[in-house]
Amino acid sequence: MKYCAFLRGVNVKGTNMKMAEVCQVFKNAGMSDVVSVLASGNIVFSSDKKGHELKLILEKAMSEHFSYEAYLFIKSQQETEQFWNGNPFEKNDDLHVYAFAGNDGVENILMTEFENAVKSENEDAEIVNHIFYWQVSKGNTLDSAFGKILGKKSMKDQFTSRNINTFEKILKKF
Repeated sequence: MKYCAFLRGVNVKGTNMKMAEVCQVFKNAGMSDVVSVLASGNIVFSSDKKGHELKLILEKAMSEHFSYEAYLFIKSQQETEQFWNGNPFEKNDDLHVYAFAGNDGVENILMTEFENAVKSENEDAEIVNHIFYWQVSKGNTLDSAFGKILGKKSMKDQFTSRNINTFEKILKKF
């Protein structure tokens, strides 16, 4: 079965890794057809194992190889397609749209945080098929109140986010 692993915190805040090396770690852990998409930690691969097993195997392999606490979220090809197909927002060159891959139920935690945060102009969020989508003006991603919440240490094992355009690129690798 084909999967995509979404790694959290790759090539930000001093956690630097080459995607070729990450792919090798995946291969050494028994994955096949391994390919990376962009440098933000998106690895498409094949395995006969189930998603929850893969999460444990790959987090352990990544943590050991790179000497850091690895968090990743495994989505099947079908689940990954839902991120792209479920986007509720219109394309707008002035806005970014992010979709969040994470633990079951994290979309509700994120929506509560979003609803309690001060919003900037054009900032919006929706949940579609248990996926949390966030729209924000370009340049405001890290400055927005909600953007700051996303960096909380208490949330680091809960989710990771990607720009919606990243999903289009990932789907071409399946």
